[in-house]
Amino acid sequence: MNHMVFEIGLAIGLIALAGMISTKLRFSVIPFYILIGMAVGPHAIKIWHFDFRFIESAPLIEFMGRIGVLFLLFYLGLEFSVGRLIKSGKSIAVGGSIYILINFTLGLLFGWLLGLPMAEILIVAGITTISSSAIVAKVLVDLRRTGNAETEMILGIIMFEDVFLAVYISIVSGLVLSSSSTIGGVALSALIALGFMLMVLVVGRKLVPFLNKALRVRSNELFMLIIFAGLFIVAGFSETLHVAEAIGALLVGLVLAETEHMKRIEHLILPFRDFFGAIFFFSFGLTIDPLALGGAVWMSLGAVVLTLIGNVAAGMWAGRSAGLSPKASLNIGLTIMARGEFSIIMANLAKAGGLLAIIQPFAALYVLILAILGPLLTKENKFIYRLLDKVFKFSASPRAKQQELSSSSES
Repeated sequence: MNHMVFEIGLAIGLIALAGMISTKLRFSVIPFYILIGMAVGPHAIKIWHFDFRFIESAPLIEFMGRIGVLFLLFYLGLEFSVGRLIKSGKSIAVGGSIYILINFTLGLLFGWLLGLPMAEILIVAGITTISSSAIVAKVLVDLRRTGNAETEMILGIIMFEDVFLAVYISIVSGLVLSSSSTIGGVALSALIALGFMLMVLVVGRKLVPFLNKALRVRSNELFMLIIFAGLFIVAGFSETLHVAEAIGALLVGLVLAETEHMKRIEHLILPFRDFFGAIFFFSFGLTIDPLALGGAVWMSLGAVVLTLIGNVAAGMWAGRSAGLSPKASLNIGLTIMARGEFSIIMANLAKAGGLLAIIQPFAALYVLILAILGPLLTKENKFIYRLLDKVFKFSASPRAKQQELSSSSES
């Protein structure tokens, strides 16, 4: 405890170093944050007389990382509005259903082919189905794609996934932890989660005139306190209703995007988003034990290949169902490729239920690979599209050519 401030300072210095390296290499910064966290985490190897393991400060850094997720999703919500999402409601429901159907089915099939017991199959399917909201938000902001046509669908799928997650965790925890889990209880949990999300969006939009007046505050200090209070209260309360706190933060951002103060909020929140967001990925690295990953290499690589196929197929299908171009549709699948915090939650559930020990290292390595691969593939979307176009001839149709011309400036 005496060295807590020093350890936090050293952690921030290492995060800054990782950022400098990624800038020099012109590569996504996310993998560097995660890898540097692994190198100095509680599971890292002590080198000679030097012990850089953040054993004492890891819980505090983890909490700061949770705050980072809130700021990342809150900022992403500010880039949009409730109105834009409502207009795309039908296509988002269709796209989200397609995405869950393909990836969840592949996850079940993968677990079955490995010969795992039923409980482990359900856990593996959960691990491989849900995207990382934090990584998706970071990638969209870093690559400046928040204004792209497909980003509404990406946001919608993230929210759709959260409703699915609320239902799925209710079912799986009941099976794995041997607690009572009735059909009525699961349905009620799903309805509460969905009802809360809709209520925040609808009521929030009605309150926009009131929020415009209430936020006319000269003092930046008081203005930030009001915004932060609303953000943390709604995000924290949402978790009690089985809605991820990150989605609660996204909802707050979507509502405040409708107000006349959106630009001021965006300007003030930017430093917090960048600082705490970086700490989140570093804290994620702290949780990974490099020495435990070896036994799950082939299992993880197999799951990664299936996820690549499933995401591209789901993105193309969901995008085309919404009338998006093949290139924009491919962007959907690539952008939500990364797995993260939700996959780790499923792995921890397996550990609590005493399931096979391979689940933990499998989840860690699978998430690590996709956390690195996802942002890289998203950045190189044009190259990947050209490769796939040679095989599938996406750009052959007149409609596709017209869409590509109209969206070329956005990409």
